[in-house]
Amino acid sequence: MHIAYFINQYPKVSHSFVRREIRALERLGMKVTRMALRATPDQLIDPHDIQEMGKTRLVLQETKPAILRHIATAFKQHPRGWLAALALAMKTGWGSQRGILLHFVYFVEACIISQWMRKQRIEHVHAHFGTNSTTVVMLARAMGGPPYSFTAHGPDEFDMPEFISLGEKIKRSAFTVGISSFGRSQLLRRIPYEHWHKVVIVHCGLEKDFSSGEIPPVADVPRLVCVGRLCEQKGQMLLIDAMRQLFDEGLQFELVLAGDGPMRADVETRIRELDLEAHVRITGWISSEQVREELLAARALVLPSFAEGLPVVIMEAMALKRPVITTYIAGIPELVEPGKNGWLFPAGTVPPLKKAIADCLQTPIETLRQMGEKARKDAMLRHDIDKEAEKLLAHFEQPPLGTAERHPATSPKTPLATTGPVPDKPDHLAAE
Repeated sequence: MHIAYFINQYPKVSHSFVRREIRALERLGMKVTRMALRATPDQLIDPHDIQEMGKTRLVLQETKPAILRHIATAFKQHPRGWLAALALAMKTGWGSQRGILLHFVYFVEACIISQWMRKQRIEHVHAHFGTNSTTVVMLARAMGGPPYSFTAHGPDEFDMPEFISLGEKIKRSAFTVGISSFGRSQLLRRIPYEHWHKVVIVHCGLEKDFSSGEIPPVADVPRLVCVGRLCEQKGQMLLIDAMRQLFDEGLQFELVLAGDGPMRADVETRIRELDLEAHVRITGWISSEQVREELLAARALVLPSFAEGLPVVIMEAMALKRPVITTYIAGIPELVEPGKNGWLFPAGTVPPLKKAIADCLQTPIETLRQMGEKARKDAMLRHDIDKEAEKLLAHFEQPPLGTAERHPATSPKTPLATTGPVPDKPDHLAAE
């Protein structure tokens, strides 16, 4: 089966989970074409990302004459679908934050990728994130392109569902993926019950080589690492305030902020204001291997997020036998169990964050190591990328064709729908 993956920016430093998913599907024999709207503005550090860049075709690299040819050819091949897609773009753009003009741009982008997919005989296209990338594949489908599906990660899709026509995208999809039970529940809120069977759970996963070989036990050092984009929703500013209070109480520590982002200058300023330069280090963007090294050198991962889906770095830390200190939000409590493989605390305030960190720093090392063993077992049981890719492959091969009122199936052994004929060829290839 030949499928396409379509993402707004790919490859990207923070999207290693997409790369892992694609490569796992290829190991299962799936032919995967990478497409993206644009290249990431961030510097690519990981050699795997650099390799993926050479495999990815970018919409915004097309010349103006080529774009005009794509638009004209799409109309000539499927005029009714072309007009239907244009009407859908106007409809979804009318009530959106980005407006009709930008949705016309999405329509043009849909003309481009629909032609790419037709020439390459793509049978299905999968998008990551339910925002503009899914808008484009939905419009491509309306103009006669292949069936589409998408993975919604949150929190952005859940924060503005009406503005991105989330319900419309789910209803028109072959199936829609939530990465956790929480994520799936938020998607179900946006559609009538007769479409619930389309929403399935496929977890983000880890490759076995990420945690292969000998994993050293938790070291008896007061070092914590926070991995993530330096931005409002990750809560690093509160983390720095909590660390200053712990320092005033006499606790020794080292905090590593692994990442970069729009709030880096604010974070650095706060570190200086609280006189913590000797205790807090910012790495900037680092590769997956460097993230692994930072996690292994730490006592625990701390992630004081305000909004999430289910952070991949939590899975990574747990797979490396590191307990996790994080917040009671979104899908996180489905993986992190207080007192067993980590600590959970309410988001948005310093005192519970400070207490959780203090508990971790004062927990006997043998207890931490036991928590780390439990963490690894839980992460690898739930987030094995090869097992999750098998689920996704089954959904690609057996997309729902009807809207029978039935409970959703997430097992790869179970078809998503049992009604409707199975076409010999995808709709967009049937005329050939």
